[in-house]
Parts: sequence; structure tokens; C-alpha cells
Amino acid sequence: MNTADTIQLQPPMKFKKRVKRLLRPLVYRTLSPRMVQSLRFLSWYLSYYIPRLLSSGFSRRAPQVRHFGATLAPSIAERLKNVNVLAPTEMCRVMTKFGSDKGSNKYTTLYSALFNDRRDQALRILELGLGSNNEEVLSNMGVFGAPGASHRGWRQLFPRSLVYGADIDRRILFEEDRIKTFYCDQLDKSVIRELWSRPELRDGVDIMIEDGLHTFEANVSFLEASLEHLRPGGIYVAEDVGWDTFDKWYDRLEKVYAKQYPTYEFAFVVLAERGHNNMLVIRKPL
Repeated sequence: MNTADTIQLQPPMKFKKRVKRLLRPLVYRTLSPRMVQSLRFLSWYLSYYIPRLLSSGFSRRAPQVRHFGATLAPSIAERLKNVNVLAPTEMCRVMTKFGSDKGSNKYTTLYSALFNDRRDQALRILELGLGSNNEEVLSNMGVFGAPGASHRGWRQLFPRSLVYGADIDRRILFEEDRIKTFYCDQLDKSVIRELWSRPELRDGVDIMIEDGLHTFEANVSFLEASLEHLRPGGIYVAEDVGWDTFDKWYDRLEKVYAKQYPTYEFAFVVLAERGHNNMLVIRKPL
């Protein structure tokens, strides 16, 4: 194999990461985080949103959804099976505008199907994981990350709701109009219990999204210490479930959670069979 062949076969992702490492110091010194965020949104809008919007009328891709537990009416599993993940939504635009990656991960197409009929209600929303931009923190968003991006997106999308957040990185905690954030280590159940004992959260939440440390153990730890705080009719979501944990999840859902919570509906959603852009969705009965 000659040199040209070697260059041609170099994995594109590795090449992209190398270019980003070279350009990051220059960009970081010359552009403000807000400018970087604006350029990212413009790039996403032109290269992703517009092409997908034009092509979604004749191009369709539905997620793979595996159902466990009860079947509630309306069924979240059936609703998610009918989503065209190639068709961008208003939620995709809003989240990406604030710097969240939920649009590029196609989560917002699913969230639109799950939440659009509740956006005018006065809900209580909590998302674990603010999106740290401190690179020494596990599951960080990089130096150009925008902590609190999703929370500000939820605030705009749900104009009558209160939004709460939690993160292990104390440096990025903040409070704004209708947003309040707290410290939480999702691997420590005593700290999770302390989170739910706060006056603002004692009454539970209607939407709970776990976007923290993306490991099976961390997912399970927060779920098992938090699901009881979901209000009747509420929805719990664990994002970024890796393909290498599918079997663990299927086993736990079938043998543990479906029996422990026999009236709840569980939907395991696969968007990337060999990636980490997958999610678990749980609905509590009314």
C-alpha cells in the first residue's frame, strides 16, 4: 500500500479531531464563546437543518423502539415509532441556537413527539447535566461548550414552566429567570437524595432528563434514586445510552424494572446501533 492509499483510508473522524485540536487554540484566543456558538448554529442551519427540511418530505427514517412493561394510552412506544428522525423541528432549532447538541443527535425530533402537546402547561422540568466546558470533567462538552444550553432551550420552549438543573461541576451552576441549578453527583445516592430534598424539588417534576455521566452504572444510579420523584403522567429520559450496554439494559428492563414498576411504560429507543445516541424513555401512569 502506498502513501496515497494510507492517506485516503485514514478515518475521517480522526482527521476531524486532529484539525479541531490544531484550530482550537487559535479560535479560542480570537473569538468569544458567543461568537463560536453563533457560527456553530449558522453552520448547522445551512448544512443540516435546511437540507433535512427540504428532503424530509420524501425521505424517512424511524427509530427502532423496543417496548417493556405496561402499555399506556397514548403509548409512548407507538408514538416514538412514528417519528421521522430526519425531519427537523422547531425544538431542533431552539436547542441548537442555545448551543445544545440535542438537535444534531436527533433527540429533539423525539422530544417534539413526546412534549409538544404539553408545552403550554405549567410544568416542572429537571435535566441532570448542564454541559460542562471544563475538560477535566468527565462527559464534558469541550472548551466551546455552552453550560446550561438545554435548560435555556427548555425555558423558551415551555414558557410557563420552571426549569431545574444539576451537575457535578460546581463552577458552572447558575440561576436565571425560571432556571435554578444544584450540585449533584449521580454516582452517590445520598447526594441524589439530598438533591430531591431541596424545597424546590420536594413536589417532584413532570419531565426528568438524565444527560450526565454516560455510563450504565451512572444511568442506573440516578434512575433508581429519582424515578419516585416523577409526577403522575410524567416522562423520564436517559440520554446517550451506548450500544455496548444494550444487553445490560434489556436484561434489567425485563427482569427488574418491568416487575418493580408494573404500571409504568418503558421504551428503549435506538438511533445509532453502533453509537451512543440512544435513549431510554419511561412514562409514569396518571
